[in-house]
Amino acid sequence: MDFTRSALGIELGSTRIKAVLIDERFIPVASGDFEWENQLVDGIWTYSSDMIHKGLQTCFANLKADVKEKFGQTLTTVGAIGISAMMHGYLPFDKDGSQLAEFRTWRNTITGEAAEKLTELFGFNIPQRWSIAHLYQAMLNKEDHVGDIAFLTTLAGYIHWRLSGSKVMGVGEASGMFPIDSSVCDYDQTMIDKFKDLTGVNLRDILPKVVPAGVDAGVLTEEGALFLDPEGDLKAGIPLAPCEGDAGTGMVATNSVRVRTGNVSAGTSDFAMIVTDHPLGVHREIDMVTTPDGSPVAMVHCNNCTSDINAWINLFGEFASLMGIDVSKGELFTKLFTVAAEGDADCGGLMSYNYFSGEGVTDLDSGRPVFARRQNCSFTLANFMRTHLYSALATLKIGMDILQREEQVAIDKLLGHGGFFKTPVIGQKILSAAVNAPVSVMETAGEGGPYGMALLGAYLINKDEGMTLPDFLDYKVFAGASCSTVMADRNEIEGFAKFLRDYCNALPMEKIATEVL
Repeated sequence: MDFTRSALGIELGSTRIKAVLIDERFIPVASGDFEWENQLVDGIWTYSSDMIHKGLQTCFANLKADVKEKFGQTLTTVGAIGISAMMHGYLPFDKDGSQLAEFRTWRNTITGEAAEKLTELFGFNIPQRWSIAHLYQAMLNKEDHVGDIAFLTTLAGYIHWRLSGSKVMGVGEASGMFPIDSSVCDYDQTMIDKFKDLTGVNLRDILPKVVPAGVDAGVLTEEGALFLDPEGDLKAGIPLAPCEGDAGTGMVATNSVRVRTGNVSAGTSDFAMIVTDHPLGVHREIDMVTTPDGSPVAMVHCNNCTSDINAWINLFGEFASLMGIDVSKGELFTKLFTVAAEGDADCGGLMSYNYFSGEGVTDLDSGRPVFARRQNCSFTLANFMRTHLYSALATLKIGMDILQREEQVAIDKLLGHGGFFKTPVIGQKILSAAVNAPVSVMETAGEGGPYGMALLGAYLINKDEGMTLPDFLDYKVFAGASCSTVMADRNEIEGFAKFLRDYCNALPMEKIATEVL
């Protein structure tokens, strides 16, 4: 294999850091990963710097081992590298490059006052997880470090900076820090000026420079190579693609960057990304971000998706061990997801709220996982699992209804990716029932964000002169790709609708749980 024509995508996700290496045909040929979890420290969801560094290096080491096993070679170079991570959050640094505060992730719901005031100031929805909301909240809180901030970035932006020395960022990732003017693929200058008038801070002095997909974003430095590969095998000089967020890489991985296409990413969090063809009104439940090439995207983001499912899977795994049964976690997921297909369309009187953390769409600042049932319910394993799968998408559906019913956003194609869709059919069928539309899953759906980031690296070094990102994906990458498409039947659609009505009616139960538990 000619590694100089390959591309490497690394994504720091919520529960796993994963690297995917693709060859010149854009096919994944090697991978590595590292599992981790966020920590709640002093009321803030975070990952420590040590864990970030250790996880990244371990992930790359595992990739190298996979390459060695498959190709008998030590990985020393690739054609391009791209870094992706969870969007949003807060990572401030001083002029000497010292970190001023622990990383604050997208999961935090501690910036309500700032988000509300900035939304009013800009006439543009600023969600709590956005970097600018974190910055302004720190100002409102009069946190000591604010006056020393010389550089504010995200997790992807931080790793890109460590590897290349360049304080740049892809436009899709930047759109989760501060609103973007898609006509110029840059921060909205009018809003930059409004923030300066409000605070005296010129954000252009501290935010990363914005660049679209396909534009040079620096090269791997000697220091960056050793940071990623402490063993010293990786060589400097490799081109870096603009770093992106997991939303943008999900769009690329599912070929959903063209207008009127959309995708749903469902893992620890879930979000729908719909590339729009007209301006939208201001909705607290809807983010306006961009594709990696700068097109406007309506985003419904939910903080909670599969964490509660994972917790129940672990419980069932403990039960299996207690009974002396040796079963892998992967087999448990497959069997329990599959049995959900046998449940009642409306879940038979069971109810679940999967809120490990707060949820902006339903206006909750904190969360408590809650399972409840009527005394005359059909309490079966199939209904139990189906309830948790419905719960994972219920909040997303609330936001999608705003797009489809109030804003008349048209969707020609909807694709799913992420762990929720790894078990064939059932995840697709439930999403289809929720949105009343066909849902497709590509054969590469399990690779997700890191595969999308690798494709952005390939776009940097393989695009023809003037070739747009949508054309590159349509005609070079996915021209012969296979995918499966599923459409829910009328009974399933009506069943999900009934479940959602009950879900919304019983939401006060979840709010009370956050107050008394």
